[in-house]
Amino acid sequence: MNAARPRRFVAVAGNIGVGKSTLVTFLARQFRLTPHFEPNEQNPYLVDFYSDMPRWAFHSQVFFLAKKFRIHQELIRATQPVIGDRTIYEDAEIFAENLYRRKQMTRRDYQTYRELYEAIVQQLPPPDLMIYLKCSMRTLRKRIALRGRPEEQAIPTAYLRRLQELYDAWFSRYDLSETVTIETDKLDYLHDLVDRIDLFERIEKILKLRRDPEAGLAEPLE
Repeated sequence: MNAARPRRFVAVAGNIGVGKSTLVTFLARQFRLTPHFEPNEQNPYLVDFYSDMPRWAFHSQVFFLAKKFRIHQELIRATQPVIGDRTIYEDAEIFAENLYRRKQMTRRDYQTYRELYEAIVQQLPPPDLMIYLKCSMRTLRKRIALRGRPEEQAIPTAYLRRLQELYDAWFSRYDLSETVTIETDKLDYLHDLVDRIDLFERIEKILKLRRDPEAGLAEPLE
């Protein structure tokens, strides 16, 4: 399996609206990483799920888990360095966990889902680097409003706060790979040179990459 792994696999995790897609696009350009974004494929269970969450939560989460499993496999098999937006771990540790805690997934279904998830994860090599993005609820709400996705505008702040608590708890025990935590409230790596250099240095150190100073791109260090 090691021979099939990419030279570098970077994953970006974080709450809704924290800036994952922006960072993935930025780092993909700077470090010559092939970006992979969370798919927008329609979950065939969503309509049923929203009408009866306890009945359909298991089906919906298994669908998402299967999609994330396939994406993770594709990233592992890639022949070039890759960077992914959101991970298979978040589906279980954050979103399925939240459904269970809110009693929208039964204990029986949750236990079955966890067994399936844990069996899958044991077979998957983890990323080489996990980047965790964080920001305040105020910043999160502001960014969600600015990007203007209709389906996100009605998300309650309490829901985002519950997800953030689960994210923090999960990341505090995550130990499968090297990690970097980035507080994004005031970090402006797109326009601020100091912030950009700091971010580059942290990632270069872990991935052992170097950037072409003229092109602004990166190459692997031998």
